[in-house]
Amino acid sequence: MLVINHLISSNMNRTILTITLTVLTICACSQTDLVSTEFNFGFEKTTLNQNLPDRWFQWGSNYLLSIDTTIKHSGKNSVLIQPSGYRTSGSFGCVAYSIPALYEGKEIELKAYMKLLDVSEGPIGLMLRIDGTAGGLQFDNMQRKNIMGTSDWTLYSVKLPYPQEAKTIFIGAILSGKGKLWVDDFELLIDGVRIEKAKQVQQKEYKADLDKEFDKGSGIQSIETTNQTIKDLKTLGLIWGFLKYYHPNVAAGNFNLDYELFRILPKIVNSKNTGERDAIYVQWINQLGQFESGKEVKTSSEEIKIKPDLDWIINLNFSDELTSSLLTVKNANRTEDHFYIGLVPNVRNPIFKNEKPYPLMRCPDIGYRILALYRYWNIIQYYFPYKYLIEEDWKNVLEEFIPKIIVANNESKYTVTILELIARVHDTHANIWGNNEILNNYKGVNYAPVKLSFVENKAVVTGFYDDISGKESGLKTGDVISKVNNKQVEDLVKDKLKITPASNYPTQLRDIAPTLLRTNDTVITIEFLRGDIRYNMTLKTYSSKQLNIYNRPQVSDTCFKLIRENIAYINNGSLKRAYLPEIWKAMQNTMGLIIDIRNYPSDFPIYDLSGYLMPESKPFVKFTTGSIITPGLFIFTKTLNAGKENKDYYTGKVCILTNETSISSAEFHAMAYRIAPNATVIGSTTAGADGNVSQINIPGGISTMISGIGVYYPDGRETQRIGIVPDLEIKPSIEDIKNGRDELLEKAIEIINRQ
Repeated sequence: MLVINHLISSNMNRTILTITLTVLTICACSQTDLVSTEFNFGFEKTTLNQNLPDRWFQWGSNYLLSIDTTIKHSGKNSVLIQPSGYRTSGSFGCVAYSIPALYEGKEIELKAYMKLLDVSEGPIGLMLRIDGTAGGLQFDNMQRKNIMGTSDWTLYSVKLPYPQEAKTIFIGAILSGKGKLWVDDFELLIDGVRIEKAKQVQQKEYKADLDKEFDKGSGIQSIETTNQTIKDLKTLGLIWGFLKYYHPNVAAGNFNLDYELFRILPKIVNSKNTGERDAIYVQWINQLGQFESGKEVKTSSEEIKIKPDLDWIINLNFSDELTSSLLTVKNANRTEDHFYIGLVPNVRNPIFKNEKPYPLMRCPDIGYRILALYRYWNIIQYYFPYKYLIEEDWKNVLEEFIPKIIVANNESKYTVTILELIARVHDTHANIWGNNEILNNYKGVNYAPVKLSFVENKAVVTGFYDDISGKESGLKTGDVISKVNNKQVEDLVKDKLKITPASNYPTQLRDIAPTLLRTNDTVITIEFLRGDIRYNMTLKTYSSKQLNIYNRPQVSDTCFKLIRENIAYINNGSLKRAYLPEIWKAMQNTMGLIIDIRNYPSDFPIYDLSGYLMPESKPFVKFTTGSIITPGLFIFTKTLNAGKENKDYYTGKVCILTNETSISSAEFHAMAYRIAPNATVIGSTTAGADGNVSQINIPGGISTMISGIGVYYPDGRETQRIGIVPDLEIKPSIEDIKNGRDELLEKAIEIINRQ
C-alpha cells in the first residue's frame, strides 16, 4: 500500500507532499564513527552482475533501474530509470543512497545532472530526505516543479534545512511517470561545502545506547494471567510510561527503558502483595537518580484542550511512599530535550525517538510483547491529540490487552493483536503500514479479480483489476455480493471491524471492501444478486504477482477543464500550484466552479487557490499540539487564515465534492475552500483523520502512525472522526454504479445552473 503523508512547513502556510517510502533496513556505519569521505556519487564503482552501482539501492516498484554505459554525463556510467510494463498510478522508481548524518551545518543541498526522454503522466525530481530516529524530518522530491518532457543533460538542485536531530541523509532521483530518466554526477553540500570536505562531528553517546543486556531476548519465559497479575501489570504499564516521559534522568538518555522494563517486570509479577510491589517501585524510582524540582507551568484554561491524565497516581491506592515518589517525578524540572520524544519544529507533531523496532523479532517473546503494548499505549496516553475521542477509558484498554498480548504467542496472533489495539484509537492514519508480510498472509495472499465498494451498505462490484480476468469472472458492475465462502457479508464485516483501524464507520467499510475476496486458497465461492435473481459462483483467485491489485485509474495531468461552457472543473488530486495563473484566466468569468476532492492532493495549492476564491483573508483552522515539559497536555495554537485581500475574486458558485476517500491533506483543503463565498460541500463524510502524521515503531518491525496534531475549525469544532460534513449529503446508489453516473458531479452542475 502506498501511504501518503504531509508535513506543514515552518511558516505553516505550505504543505510538502511526501511519498512515505516503505520501511527498509539499510546498513549504515555506527552513529559514533566518522563517515568515509569516499562516495560513489558518479556511479563509477560497480560490481559485476549488479543492476545498480555500488552502495546505491532502489526504492519504489514497477520501475526498471539499470546502469547505462552509453548515455552518461561524464565518466563511464549513468543510471537509467524507466517504467516496467506493469506501472500503476502511485508507483515510482527511485535510485537512492544513504549517508549517516554526522555533519555540522544549517542547510543541505543536493545537485545532480538529469536527462529526460518523453517523460509524461508524472514528473521527475531529485530526492533529498533527512530522517531522525523515528522517521522523516525534512523531505523534497521536486514533484511540485512538474518537470516532464524531453531535455538534454541539465543540472538540478534542491535545498533543505539541515536539522540538528538528523540521523540519516537519503539522496536520489525519482521518476513517477512514463518515459526515461537518466541521472549522473550527484553532489551533496553542507552550508555550501562539498560533503567530502564538510566538518564531521561525533554525535552524543547516551548511556541508554550502551545497555545491551537484553538484545537477544527479555529472558521472560511465562507469566500466569491471574486477576492480580493483570492488575499488577496494569500498574507497571502506567508507571513505566509515566517515568519514560516524566523522569528527567530518563529524558537525559541515562536509562534504556525497554531493558529497564525487563529488569523490573519479573520482580513485579513475583511480588507477594501490593505492599511488597509498591516497595519495589519505590526502590526502582530511587535507582533512577536525583533531579531538580520544577516550577508549575501556568497555561490559561482557554488554551487547554486536553489535560494530562494522572489522577491514577492518587486513585489507585498506592502506598504513601510510592504516591509521594510519583508526585515528586511529576513536579520535576523538565526541558524540551528528551531522549525518547521530540516535536517537529514549528508544526510540533511528536517524533518518537530511539524506539527500536527490533525487526528480527517477528514473534517477540513475552517481555517484548508486553513492551510493545506498553510502548504503544503510552504514546497514545501522552501524545495522541484525539485521545478524548476514543470513547472509552484508555486505561481499561491497557488492562484488557494485557492477557491478549501474553497469549499472542505466534507471528500471526501477535500482529493481529497489535492491529486490534491500533484500531481502538479510531484514527484512519493509524494502521499497520509497510506491506507487512505476516498481515498479508493473515488476510490472504490471493485475490479475486473484482473491485468491491460498499454502496447502500452492500458490497457492490464497482470494477475489475484487469479486463481479461474481470470478463472471465462472469460478474458485472453493479452486482451485489451477499455471501463469501457461505458466510454472510454482514457477518464478515462484523468480524473485520475490530481489526480495521479508521476514524469512522464509512471509512472502515471503505477499507474492508477490498479484503472480502482475499484468501489463501486458489478459489473463492460467492453468492451474488443481479437485480432480483440470486446466483452462486466460484471465482478463481490470483497472487499479487499475477493480478495488478493496485491498479487504479491513472491520475491525469489534466487537472482543469470546462465541463460546460460556463462551468469550470478542477481535480484537486492532480492540480499543481504552478498551473493556477493560467487556470484563473479560463475560469474567472464562469458562473460556477467544481473542486473535486475525492482524491489526495498531488501538490499543496490550498493557499494559492484560496487567494483566487476569496475577497479577504479569513480564519479556517486551528491546531492543538502536545508538550515535552508536560506530557499529556495539549493546547490550542493560533488560527490560520486562507484567502487574501482581492477585489477581483471569483464570484461564481463553488461546489466542493468529497467522500470517504478524502483524507488528511484533502480534508484540510476542503476546510479552506468551503469558507469561500457561495461555497457548497457536496457528498458524504470524509475519512476523519486530519493533521500531520507521526510514525511509531513497534517490536517485530511493525510500523504504524497517528495523527500527531489536532485539527479544528476556528470555533473549536472537531474534524477528527467526524470528517468534513457536507452541506448536501449525496451518496452513489447501486443504479448509479450500474449506469456509470456521477451523481455528485450532476448535483454540482444543477446547483450552479440554478438562478
